[in-house]
Amino acid sequence: MFKNSEIFESSPIPRAVAKLALPTMLTMLVNVLYNMVDTYFIGRTGDPNQVAAVSIATPIFLFLMAAGNIFGVGGSAYISRSLGEKQYGRVKSIASFCCYAGIFTGLVIGTVFIIFNKTILTACGASKNTIDFASEYLKWIALGAPFVVFSFAFSNIVRGEGSAKTSMFGQMLGMVVNMILDPIMILGMKMGVSGAAIATIIGNICTCAFYLVYIFSSRRTALSISPADFRTNQGIFSNVFAIGTPASVNNVLMSLSSILMNKFLANYGDIPIASMGIAMKANMFVVFMQLGLAVGVLPLIGYNYGAKNYRRMTAIIRFSAITNLCIGTVLTLLYFWLTAPIVKIFIDNQETVSYGIQMVRALQLSMPVLGILFILSTAFQAMGKSIPSMVLSISRQGFVFFPTLILMNRFIGLNGIIYSQPIADIISVFIAIAMFFAIKKSFSKEQQTA
Repeated sequence: MFKNSEIFESSPIPRAVAKLALPTMLTMLVNVLYNMVDTYFIGRTGDPNQVAAVSIATPIFLFLMAAGNIFGVGGSAYISRSLGEKQYGRVKSIASFCCYAGIFTGLVIGTVFIIFNKTILTACGASKNTIDFASEYLKWIALGAPFVVFSFAFSNIVRGEGSAKTSMFGQMLGMVVNMILDPIMILGMKMGVSGAAIATIIGNICTCAFYLVYIFSSRRTALSISPADFRTNQGIFSNVFAIGTPASVNNVLMSLSSILMNKFLANYGDIPIASMGIAMKANMFVVFMQLGLAVGVLPLIGYNYGAKNYRRMTAIIRFSAITNLCIGTVLTLLYFWLTAPIVKIFIDNQETVSYGIQMVRALQLSMPVLGILFILSTAFQAMGKSIPSMVLSISRQGFVFFPTLILMNRFIGLNGIIYSQPIADIISVFIAIAMFFAIKKSFSKEQQTA
């Protein structure tokens, strides 16, 4: 029996959104803090090359997030729809499939990272000053790859059955452990970037352990990781990959776009790479607040879509989009006011700070409306709309961003690189809105014929 049906079916929309999204947003805030702490302590080494090395290796880490999202977002969306359809046996099979397929995928990716370590990093823009630092960082991340994939996947899957607080506690446990270990290993033990990577993996191991204990001991969960429940039939493989793949492609394109940006920035030296890495980390607070709301409402949208309650589903999407618009606007104004102090948290190198201030302000230009894109993209995932989901995944970081970056660099230079992402963001928001209204017409027709 599913224990969370009331919040999905009958709670007032603001209350339902708050109950599911606030834990996710809080988790995202801790995630931002963790990312900032990571960069802060590496910056305290006083070595811009180590900061740049982590900036170069971070896009590669996104490939592990991409693998986790195949099974996490794909599994979560299918689980929430299955709960709406009262298919509890299928829910167990989805969770078991995502567990073992995710671990295997992590092993494969980690092996590739170890074998082709420096080749990959050189292709990503590592210079002679940063290659050794980046290689050491990536080596440890590769060894812990299965834990990273599992933790990303099951933070979404646990949330997909409505257990947002449990998902939050698991993620926060890993992040807090990571933040405690960072100063000890990076500075105290003088391990630098290696210490940052090892702390990250230990944190992910703690998260994995938490979710395993929850699944094995909780009577409220509908999930299972028993091998006996492992299935690829009932549309499990196709449904998980149909929605998980666009989410994964988004992460891969985030990685590729960061790599491409670093390659262009490398023409202007290592300092702009370090500055963009800091700007991206600083910008995470605004992005993750809005993304947290979007991820939090995915199960709510998916459940009501599965139950064919389209009116409630549309109201949830509208309320969430307006809320994100307000969040983005307020935080953008705050960031423009406090840009310099924010950048100086990470490093006190004057040239790096100067570039960082310009980059943070540039990235903020699209923040008021970016949250709308996140909500609509999540809605398409929750509804199982693989094609619109894929289009959005390959727009913001792909077919819109790549030509924008190339053209802006060619005609404007460094400033063009800096402003290419917000331009791509705004174009992608308009694409998302147009697709949503096209899909919404089909709901109206179905309601009229029902």
